[in-house]
Amino acid sequence: MGNGVRAGQVDFKRQDVEPVISAHLPSEGTQEKKKVLNSLMSGALAGAVAKTAVAPLDRTKIMFQVSSKRFSAKEAYRLIYRTYLNEGFWSLWRGNSATMVRVIPYAAIQFCAHEEYKQLLGSYYGFQGKALTPFPRFIAGSLAGTTAAMLTYPLDMVRARMAVTPKEMYSNIVHVFIRISREEGLKTLYRGFTPTILGVIPYAGLSFFTYETLKKLHADHSGKSQPSPPERLLFGACAGLIGQSASYPLDVVRRRMQTAGVMGHTYSSILLTMQEIIREEGLIRGLYKGLSMNWVKGPIAVGISFTTFDLMQILLRKLQHSTNVQR
Repeated sequence: MGNGVRAGQVDFKRQDVEPVISAHLPSEGTQEKKKVLNSLMSGALAGAVAKTAVAPLDRTKIMFQVSSKRFSAKEAYRLIYRTYLNEGFWSLWRGNSATMVRVIPYAAIQFCAHEEYKQLLGSYYGFQGKALTPFPRFIAGSLAGTTAAMLTYPLDMVRARMAVTPKEMYSNIVHVFIRISREEGLKTLYRGFTPTILGVIPYAGLSFFTYETLKKLHADHSGKSQPSPPERLLFGACAGLIGQSASYPLDVVRRRMQTAGVMGHTYSSILLTMQEIIREEGLIRGLYKGLSMNWVKGPIAVGISFTTFDLMQILLRKLQHSTNVQR
């Protein structure tokens, strides 16, 4: 009988317990890989959807940023309409292919890095499993934006060139890389890199900080664990408005430095670029040119981006949970 009981116990362990562990409790390493992959996929889709939605406004904003023309809503409308008449409807999305090549890896890296930095900072400050306090929340966003910008900057440079030049000058993304490398040198691909990093710290930091803070305040006051999609759009819009307003002058400087080679300027540093813009166009009209358009474009893009990321994360988690249950 003793042998029978022992045999029965062995069979029980072999047949019942082990399959349950392997099917329903994936290893920690597997879970972490899935989490990272989910963040990358969700971030890539979020960036692509958001940027495509506002591409005509984005191109128009860049064209004003790199010229000395005075910005107004009426002039912006005229520019869009003239572009449509002269070059056709799809020309309004010129440079969007370069934007997608850049924004898909940028957004994927940024959102994924933000999730990882939140986890790291949560462990460091003792908030693991809970919402971060304001300062770590800002740091997580800034680090995420900086990481993404450092890894994808040349693609942003190419996208800016394609947005402000006629299609006869650059036929495709590869052509831009080749011509810049041959005619201006490889260093040109990183022109404007410093103002980009200086600008992305407050932009990404404030954007993620504002969005995460509004979600936490909503949960505290409503009693709901998750906001609805329209509420997410609203929170993202507020995040985009605050983040982009804070970093806008550096965005103008970055665009001027990126497009100097084709616009007839020689901007050598951030301070000299700022001085020339202020001297020729004034402080507000120069460094904040196109900001009112950004107040339309930015909140829409950031709202769509954050909302798409969150909803994709929820969907992927549900799909994985249902797959694990079926197994």
